[in-house]
Amino acid sequence: MRDEVMKVRVPATSANLGAGFDALGMALSLYNVFTVTALRPRGEFRSDIIGEGAKEMSDVSANLVIKSYAEACEKWGVDGPGFDLLSNNAIPLCRGLGSSAGAVVAGVMIANALNEIKASESDLLRMMTQMEGHPDNVAPCCLGGMTVSCWDGSELRYVRLPSLPSDMHVVVAVPNVRVYTTDARQALPSVVEFDDAVFNLGRAALLTAAWATGKWDLLSWGMDDRLHQQYRAKLFPGGEVIMDRVRSIPGCLGVAISGSGPSVLAMVRGKPRRVAETMCRTFTEHGVDSLFFVLAGNADGARLETNL
Repeated sequence: MRDEVMKVRVPATSANLGAGFDALGMALSLYNVFTVTALRPRGEFRSDIIGEGAKEMSDVSANLVIKSYAEACEKWGVDGPGFDLLSNNAIPLCRGLGSSAGAVVAGVMIANALNEIKASESDLLRMMTQMEGHPDNVAPCCLGGMTVSCWDGSELRYVRLPSLPSDMHVVVAVPNVRVYTTDARQALPSVVEFDDAVFNLGRAALLTAAWATGKWDLLSWGMDDRLHQQYRAKLFPGGEVIMDRVRSIPGCLGVAISGSGPSVLAMVRGKPRRVAETMCRTFTEHGVDSLFFVLAGNADGARLETNL
């Protein structure tokens, strides 16, 4: 077994939750673990990857944890050491489950710990958001649970909402296709109808209020959307029918595209089997293999352990 200098565990995340475009997100109980196994001179890095991304991320220069670490060191004006990094990746790549945000969070946390910066939570989140471009994934990745966050390009405000009830499941279906965030952004219109903007404002407010007060029967309304899902659903097979099929199943309280897709997330109270089967069957009917996870939406945020 390799020695451990420090270890960071980061959860998968699902952004937007329908109406909360670029503002809402939740942590899920699926994790990547990044372990610094040895220190090296400044600028020298080695990367080993197990699981997701083992092939395409083998190049150190493409490793987002290392890139985020180096960028954080530069922003803080420190000459941080290099290191050997072992990544155990369970979060699927380019599936709308926050794998890139998790890497950014891990890189910044490692830089903070290795260089004894002792940055505050808000300062760490601000830097992570600057790197990621928006806070909807990095906030729940750091804090855990469900978060609401606002970013104006320089300042960040965020709130962590109460936990889900213990009998609430989050079913995530992950098709074997990728949707890149840049493509998902380009699919969106540059101008939206006023009625659609008002619709989403009301739904996002309702979703947040329902979550804060435990009125879970309102999630189906709160997770409805007119700003982005109708466009992103066209980017993957089955996307234009799967949510209508799932939301009518008893026990399903709400359904949405996870992040920019193509994963689809459903909030289920009670047994999740029928929802999971319907999701996967829909993808199969459209010629795509898929897998599903039954996860908790009360996942812890990023956690760092150090032996320094």
